[in-house]
Amino acid sequence: MKQLTYSAIALALISTLAACGGSGSDDSTVVVPDNRFSFVATEMITNLNDEVIVSGYSALANRGEALYQATQTLVASPSQANLVAAQDAWKAARQPWEQGESHIFGPVDSLGIDPHLDSWPLNTTDLKTVLATTSGFDAETIKGWNDDVQGFHTMGFLLFGDGIADNSKDIGQMTASERDYLMGLAEVFRDYTKILANAWTVSHDGQTGLAYGELVKNPGVAGNTFYSSQVGVVEELVNGMIGIVDEVGNGKIADPFGTSIDTADTSKVESQYSWNSLTDFSDNIIGVRNIYQGELTGEADKQGLVDFVKAADSVLATRISSEIDDAIIQIRAIAGTNNMPFRQAIKDTEGRDRVQKAIDALSKLQASLENDLLPLLKKWAV
Repeated sequence: MKQLTYSAIALALISTLAACGGSGSDDSTVVVPDNRFSFVATEMITNLNDEVIVSGYSALANRGEALYQATQTLVASPSQANLVAAQDAWKAARQPWEQGESHIFGPVDSLGIDPHLDSWPLNTTDLKTVLATTSGFDAETIKGWNDDVQGFHTMGFLLFGDGIADNSKDIGQMTASERDYLMGLAEVFRDYTKILANAWTVSHDGQTGLAYGELVKNPGVAGNTFYSSQVGVVEELVNGMIGIVDEVGNGKIADPFGTSIDTADTSKVESQYSWNSLTDFSDNIIGVRNIYQGELTGEADKQGLVDFVKAADSVLATRISSEIDDAIIQIRAIAGTNNMPFRQAIKDTEGRDRVQKAIDALSKLQASLENDLLPLLKKWAV
């Protein structure tokens, strides 16, 4: 509904007074409708920090440790069962990371951890050179190498193979050098996930700075140069949601999808080796839902951004919830009835129809977050 501007209201009032002859009274103050709303965000911000962000990074660090242990077992006893266990540990670690991309700000950025863990595309040429010329893969040495031969996708290539025909790998196809490199990569990965978790709970810079979580929960206090008010914190959270919705819809999905079946490019598909792409994409939007609802899936319901939106517009709050859920549903539906991986779906006529529906759902959600939710910050009477 359009709202009258101040000048329009004033002109209408003047015309009415003129028609009535006017009273000559000074009591003719024009009342401008106030569309501001009130909301105390302290509980919401604390909950999102503690129960969603910090809990998510804690889970990532724990699963990073489990992945490292699985690779140690694989090196010590190379068997198909141990390879599958390492693959499962990789997928388990992938989940909190992908969900955490809805709030990829703070130490994950300032400490350069994002590219260390998740650089894409993988440099397979350099990777093959490393495998052919190196032995005794030391974690500290690996940390000095380029990010595109580290992290999730390098481990994924070693664990699952090239992903072209399938995502299963026989232990007989995995060389001793690949297993050793995998274990070194997992140790590096484990170390970075611990640094990230500690940055939110101990020190944001790994030195003398406050924990980043304390800075988020206490904006405007002396020494907090990151956030001057709760508005800045909420804006960071909303922009994080917008950023990942945009990346999934217009990057991770749209880039390999191309403009036609002939221009679809499977080489651009993230997590293509493991065939984990659709799980990645849906986890990204589940991460948006976690921030919006204020809970990790299955946890107790506490305050999230939905409560902030409800304070301004309950109808909008419900609509955004529905759009988030629909985006997740449409992404998962890309697999169809035969569990088609994303890299195959973009080359399949019916699969492309399902992909387009997911892109449309993500575009709709992004528009709501940008055009309806974000502007509420200007109406918030802090």
